[in-house]
Amino acid sequence: MMQKRKLLALAAATVWTASAAPAWAQSMQADKPAGQQAVADTAERTPAAAPAEKEQHAADAAAASHDHHLGDTVVTATRRMKRDLDVPAATMIITGEAIRESGASDAAEALAKVNGFTYKSFGANGASMGTMVNELSVRGFKSGTLVLLNGNPISWRGKYNLDQIPADSIERIEVVKGAGSVLYGSDAMSGIVNIITKKGAENTVHAGFGNFGQREYGVRIGDKRFSAYYNSDKWGHQNDVAESDVRASGLKGSMRTDLRDAEKTSAGLTYRFNSHLDFLFGYYETEATYLRFIDRVDQTAYGVHAGDPYHVRHYTTQQYITQLNYHDRKWKGSLYFNTGTVGAKGRTDINSKTGQKTPGGWYETRERNQTYGAKLQRTWKLSPKSTAVLGLDMEHETYASLLAPSTANAARYMRNNWGAFGQWEQKFTARDTGIIGVRETWTTAAARDENYHNFSASGQWLHKLDRENSLYLSASQSFIMPTFAQMYGESSRHAPAPDLRPQTGVTYELGWKARHAGHTWKAALFHMRVKDNITPHWVGARAEYQYTNEDFRNTGLELSCETQGRHGFSWNWGLTWQNPETRAKGADWERTFGKLQLTGGVLYKKGKWSSALNASYLASRVQSPLHDPTYPCRPYLLTSWSTAYHPDARSEIRLTVDNVLDRADVTSHTGANYRVAPTSWMLSCNYVF
Repeated sequence: MMQKRKLLALAAATVWTASAAPAWAQSMQADKPAGQQAVADTAERTPAAAPAEKEQHAADAAAASHDHHLGDTVVTATRRMKRDLDVPAATMIITGEAIRESGASDAAEALAKVNGFTYKSFGANGASMGTMVNELSVRGFKSGTLVLLNGNPISWRGKYNLDQIPADSIERIEVVKGAGSVLYGSDAMSGIVNIITKKGAENTVHAGFGNFGQREYGVRIGDKRFSAYYNSDKWGHQNDVAESDVRASGLKGSMRTDLRDAEKTSAGLTYRFNSHLDFLFGYYETEATYLRFIDRVDQTAYGVHAGDPYHVRHYTTQQYITQLNYHDRKWKGSLYFNTGTVGAKGRTDINSKTGQKTPGGWYETRERNQTYGAKLQRTWKLSPKSTAVLGLDMEHETYASLLAPSTANAARYMRNNWGAFGQWEQKFTARDTGIIGVRETWTTAAARDENYHNFSASGQWLHKLDRENSLYLSASQSFIMPTFAQMYGESSRHAPAPDLRPQTGVTYELGWKARHAGHTWKAALFHMRVKDNITPHWVGARAEYQYTNEDFRNTGLELSCETQGRHGFSWNWGLTWQNPETRAKGADWERTFGKLQLTGGVLYKKGKWSSALNASYLASRVQSPLHDPTYPCRPYLLTSWSTAYHPDARSEIRLTVDNVLDRADVTSHTGANYRVAPTSWMLSCNYVF
């Protein structure tokens, strides 16, 4: 059956490729502004169209042009440019202007307070602990968010460093909640985040300083075609970042974690050859040192006392991203190459398994992750009512555990990931549109012949109540393949699990969208179920964890409103009620993450001043430790306030304050209790030259 599907997919691809030559093989089309392009696509129709439909097409075209200039068109959800109101999915657009006004310094901070997103941090300044990175969990589901940069994947074995993308390089961020595997493949189980970068830039320089040893500086140069940037950020220190249990065979108690010298550097360049072809290169490096100390001893067989050092870890990450992207009205194609190295090293004072002191102990590991691939997509406007999209994805993935003092046996694993997808959109009436999509995904050349295949389908229905209101219904399947690190990763605390099964799921969603008089309203009722959710499981007898398959389910309601008010005010609010639960084999359902989330923000602009306050509140939370049942924990309230003054058109002075209420909130949900930093401030200056 799998071979038959592969042959059908390849045959369809062959026919499709032969049917029309791509635009880059023909004469280049004249450049056309994106807004006009959207109007052309929307307004295309035959002379025989009914008067009512002509009127509706004209209204849609006008609305598309208007919305484009408002930054309210979405490409990610359907792989075609559409008005947000015409997209049958829960979507959100965060413009570059909104990111700048919020005071966010990178993509991670821009997304931390989005409705329906649960934020986790391992320390200030986006500090990560090697492969333990800051994550965004959508709709109560961990590791189910696909992160794209200009439509191309940038994650490495399911992980990503969102803080590597500076805020001033972002044109907009498109967020699509719900399953997206049919169009984008593995990992898009609970949502997609597509970060779209600017294709040109002004010449700017900025610098700033703050408490806790904060420093930042950067420069960007460019014009309409070219841009290059360099940024450097440093956070000097943070004590009591986390508190976690010690459960060695000869030592029971707890330890605390301190952070020192969290530094990150990012650099990159873009070049826009013409309106259809552009190039991007990005480099990211981060390092941070974590010190752990015993702060409570309940039982010891080796004379350990409170205050004794546990270990020191210095974590480093280096990432490179390269992309070449092409797009016109019919074709989209891209080539991408991502590679990176993650390392950890440092002194080990106490053995994590036995609890015995280890004078002169040393720990060091390194791994390299690499992906390169190509994506190709063709769109046919078959009639004013029918549109088809076909595409192919090809990717080579490599994971290497490099030789190091703590890695006795270096290993390298690879596989080829293939995907063929299709989507048909049919406008039945001026008000009703249906969309169906299918994807076949398969892998080849995997280690131990651990190859996978998956067939996914989706269906969506959009009903326009009028030009300002729409209803939609969708049902979409999704899947996530196991990563090499989950199957073959091995350390002093991690046991391999080579027989993991892929995760498969389905999401049902009913939604409503409306735009009227400066208000944008959205509501979504959803239910998702996931079979074989890949989750770490603690093996107490061996004092280590191993990835296993379990089940997940969640039912929820999302409400949001954005308002462009008068007299310089604008505001937004969001509410999510949900009930995410997991179930291990032979066990009962247990809650995870939180049930109630409230988000909101207000922006005031007048003359040379602007000020923004944003917050995210997550309540009815639980911690889900690897080795204990879930237990309730305190709500978190993340807050940020940013105020800017513009002395003239070229200058900006900005004060940004994070954790305004100085709360010691825990953002992790696995029992380790990683806390946000105390109230911190950054005073910065930006100058355009």
